[in-house]
Amino acid sequence: MTEGVSLVEAWQTLEKHWLIPTTGQPLPKTPSYSFLRMFLSPLLRPALNAKMHGLHNIPRKGSVILAANHLSHVDPIFVIASARRTTHYLAKDGHFKNGAMAFAMRATGQIETKRDIGGQGALSSAADVLSSGQALGIFPEGTRSKRTEAPYLLPGKTGVARLAASYPDSVVVPIALMGTRNMMMPQDHKVPRLWRSITLSAGKGITWLQWLENENGGNMKAEQLIELSTQEEHEVRSFLSSLYRKFTDQLMGSISALGAP
Repeated sequence: MTEGVSLVEAWQTLEKHWLIPTTGQPLPKTPSYSFLRMFLSPLLRPALNAKMHGLHNIPRKGSVILAANHLSHVDPIFVIASARRTTHYLAKDGHFKNGAMAFAMRATGQIETKRDIGGQGALSSAADVLSSGQALGIFPEGTRSKRTEAPYLLPGKTGVARLAASYPDSVVVPIALMGTRNMMMPQDHKVPRLWRSITLSAGKGITWLQWLENENGGNMKAEQLIELSTQEEHEVRSFLSSLYRKFTDQLMGSISALGAP
């Protein structure tokens, strides 16, 4: 019955268990983004003590998830400036109340999320980005690390894995940010200390389907997925949860190996 079935086809048999639907809302327009990149970036880069490694690992086209550690308010700005393509982050609605901040958020294509929509609503907003073939910036830790001693990296939350599984052709790129907390320490620094050294290191990306069949990843065969699709819903969801956790833990391991403190 399963002979000749590809892994892609087998994964699709489980769609009702893993699909994160979009909101149906269009992505925000970014008319100022190209202007900022063309004129502002050349002015800022010489002023920054920044090093960027592995940028060739960030695809220039297609849906991609840029997954980085989170230590400072400047983290998304650094990722956006390094990615060489429009990158959308989900941002709390509070960031859109101040005039200057709201302009900056909208100019760079950030997506306003309401605090009362819950986690599923935020994931659907992120799905809007991936379904449109765009770049999504995400912090798998789910929040900025407040640890005062190394290691600062927190365990990852499985939302990143669920998004990767729902849009399995999206490339997930691990990114390590170093020095951003020294540039702008939350609560301590009102403005970035631009002379401080910061580093971004992007690793080789992988799609969910590539990971799923890799013997060092999910190590799954099409036959196993077809068999899983015949199980009770709670069994399927439990197994998928274990895959999400493994993917997330390995992603966090990659971010750590790239140098995240």
